[in-house]
Amino acid sequence: MKEQSTTRGFAILSAASMMVKILSLLYIPFLQKVIGDEGYGIYGASYQVYAFLFVLTNSGIPVAISKLISELIAVKNYKDAIKAFKIARFILLIIGIVMSIVMLVFAGSLANAVHYKKAYLSLLTLSPAILFTSIASAYRGYFQGRGNMTPTAVSQVLEQVVNTIFGLIFAAYLIKYGVEAGCAGGPIGTSIGALVSATFLIFYYEKNKKFRVPKGYSDEEIRRITTKQLIRKIIKYGVPITVCVGMTYAGNIVDVYNTKVRLMAGGVPEIQATILYGFLTKYQQLLNVPIAIISSLSMAILPAISAAAAVKDKKEVTEKISYAFRLCYLIAVPCAVGLAVLSDPVFSMLKFGGGSYIMAYGSVVLVLMSCMQIQTTILQSIGKLYIATLYSVLGIACKIVANYFLISIPSINILGAVGGSIIGFLIPIILNHRIIKKSLGVKLSLIAHAIKPFIASMIMAASVLAVRYIFITLLGFAKMGYLVNSLATIIAILIGMFMYLIGLTVTGGIRGKDLETLPRKVVRLIPSFVLKRIRYR
Repeated sequence: MKEQSTTRGFAILSAASMMVKILSLLYIPFLQKVIGDEGYGIYGASYQVYAFLFVLTNSGIPVAISKLISELIAVKNYKDAIKAFKIARFILLIIGIVMSIVMLVFAGSLANAVHYKKAYLSLLTLSPAILFTSIASAYRGYFQGRGNMTPTAVSQVLEQVVNTIFGLIFAAYLIKYGVEAGCAGGPIGTSIGALVSATFLIFYYEKNKKFRVPKGYSDEEIRRITTKQLIRKIIKYGVPITVCVGMTYAGNIVDVYNTKVRLMAGGVPEIQATILYGFLTKYQQLLNVPIAIISSLSMAILPAISAAAAVKDKKEVTEKISYAFRLCYLIAVPCAVGLAVLSDPVFSMLKFGGGSYIMAYGSVVLVLMSCMQIQTTILQSIGKLYIATLYSVLGIACKIVANYFLISIPSINILGAVGGSIIGFLIPIILNHRIIKKSLGVKLSLIAHAIKPFIASMIMAASVLAVRYIFITLLGFAKMGYLVNSLATIIAILIGMFMYLIGLTVTGGIRGKDLETLPRKVVRLIPSFVLKRIRYR
């Protein structure tokens, strides 16, 4: 099995993540049409509960596998790398079985705890997905640790395709038995998709599990690690990550309960509060499209930084960190600006219904989320796991407090959740930045890498608004509102992407190395005069 470069691994995962998120976005209007606005609010609540149990099971140990395997391979300890994977896989299997049973047995109690009693059936049908995803996560961590992102990418796409098809089929079939039953249809697709993904990864592993060792290699001088030591390392790496991510999702669970209760405290009727929570869910899912690319960058960069840290190559660690922040801002800033200026037409094109104003105000959260995700990955890579966890927990606590007060204000209501998120991300970002600089002894700026992407994004925003205005004005006579809006939005986005690239070229915000992260077919579409200018940097 060939090891891929960080840039190629990032490109593969990004392409897959984009496909997955686009499919999930296309899935939303169809599912919403089947189960309605209230049903979508119930569906969103059940998925937050599932996501919490999912991260408790799958967030820490797969990252620990990736980090541990990359470190062992860096020192040519191949036997213990395989041994570590098998131990971690067994642990994940046991945890997956236990958590699936917990979700199955306590589905009713969990639904009542978040004030969404109608989510009971959805939680029941989601319970098998916990087990299947825990199996899949073990193999994904293994392949990422070996620097091969292809199996993870393919499995993610397979999972989402199956999820979309079967989720809609079961939702459409079960809705005749009521909203609660219809909401349970989507989760059935989730469980089937997770099973297909896990099955694919098992078969791929069996065909590609052998290591290719260098010529003349001998393991006689390699310091072997005992089973007990490997378990300790897995726990050492996995537990703080689980706590860190788990606390983030615990904050989301509190938000599920908190949002509805505080909206009602501000005078919003219960059904309307459920609908408003559905709006918030759609906003979060749309944010998750660009966030998926940043997650791919995190997954691709973690083994590279961990391997460099394992051999104490400080220069390589610093270069990888700088590269990660540059790519983070190159992606997050234009996406945030684009979603802000096109919030209404994008929601209309996707047939999301109401709630576009949340995106218009809340797109800045995307940049903060992206920045914090990269910081957390860096801290995990250099062994500062507990510090990253502590700061995340502090941010979540501040977010919950802010949400509690802001959401109940009638003039703010659901936008209070956006304000709470901004506060909840800013605090750990500032604290993380300080500890990264102190730990590495290097000068890092949170703002410097974002300046050029921001200027290019402003050029992009102006061109997008102008193109869309001209297009709608010219075709305003046509009595095809949805079609005209969709065409205008798509054309504006495509021209906006081109203008963003031009803006980066003019400001010097993109370099020749950055082109390596793009598929060759995309690079061929870039005008030759732009390519020539970029490659000379």
